[in-house]
Amino acid sequence: MIPCIVSQTPMIIYIFHFLIDYSELVFTVVDITTTVILYLSAKKTALYLWEKQKCRKWSVDVSEILLRPKSLHWLPLHVAAAYLLNPLTVATCVARSTCAFHNLLLALLMLATQHNSIMLSAVFLALASYESLYPVVLLFPVILQLAQKEVKGKLMLQNPYLLCFILEYTVVFLGCLSILLMLSYSLLYSSDFIPAVYGFILSVPDLTPNVGLFWYFFTEVFEHFRLFFICIFQLNTFIYTLPLIIVLSDHPQFLMFIQIALLAVFKSYPNLGDVAFYLALLPIWSHLSRYLRNSFLVLCLLLSCGVLFPILWHLWVFSGSANANFYYAATLAFSTAQILLISDYLYAFRRREFHLKYGTDIKTQDGRKMMVELK
Repeated sequence: MIPCIVSQTPMIIYIFHFLIDYSELVFTVVDITTTVILYLSAKKTALYLWEKQKCRKWSVDVSEILLRPKSLHWLPLHVAAAYLLNPLTVATCVARSTCAFHNLLLALLMLATQHNSIMLSAVFLALASYESLYPVVLLFPVILQLAQKEVKGKLMLQNPYLLCFILEYTVVFLGCLSILLMLSYSLLYSSDFIPAVYGFILSVPDLTPNVGLFWYFFTEVFEHFRLFFICIFQLNTFIYTLPLIIVLSDHPQFLMFIQIALLAVFKSYPNLGDVAFYLALLPIWSHLSRYLRNSFLVLCLLLSCGVLFPILWHLWVFSGSANANFYYAATLAFSTAQILLISDYLYAFRRREFHLKYGTDIKTQDGRKMMVELK
């Protein structure tokens, strides 16, 4: 395997050896299958959110921000339409990007987790991690989601049942991942695929322009600083996991959504299919829209970047009347829009949880309306 030409796992390459003549049909079927699975997953999520709302006690004046059965009824259809009809999904399918398979595995992982299937979720998490490494961070929201049904008592580290479950699930996950790696070894009779695939993802040797943050920076950075900044950039992908777990430990489904979105921004080789996947999940959290602060700005940035990407690429690569700075400016704006979107949804979720607990009309001791500010 030559990393500069292709950087895919041996099993993906082996499968495509038989499917290459039917690639258009294969990618179409994969996207349609992903849409159906997202529909089923959203249906299960809607039921989960409704049951969770009924089981909790709220403040007396929060009826206006509670979930309604009517809005939840159409939620799965909105998710399916948001994925299948998204121009980014269509572009990914037309380009025949293997990101389509990655999205399929993530959708299967979400569905298996919501059905509380320990074995299936471990298998799909192992497959997703085997395919692109970064989904390993989803191990934590998956464990938290499954532990709500499988573990007795509160989900605290002092709980021995939780510690046993974490160990058990991690062993199952690592076992599945080891089997995949051994199958890959049996195909090649060599372990060269490990540095060729995972070393390629971590060391970022290919600086072909994309919609991510890595390529331009490492084109400009001095070689003797490269390793240091590689570590910093890669650490940025994983460092948010622990604080998010602390803040969202009681809400693993929202935690998984945030983690998937962060991976789409900070991974070394992102593409439009990654963005399309987490954008399709936004209708699940449509009840947070009243608390969003930057939705108009984010929408304008995403639309303008979608228009500018092909124009600036053509001016740079084909016309020669622009340079890399123009295209990278668009990628920076695109990443900024995504970060604003993710932070806005995180803020909205925390703000809604605060109002559900303390009420929407909070007043000071002298009767004045209190302004809530989350920092």
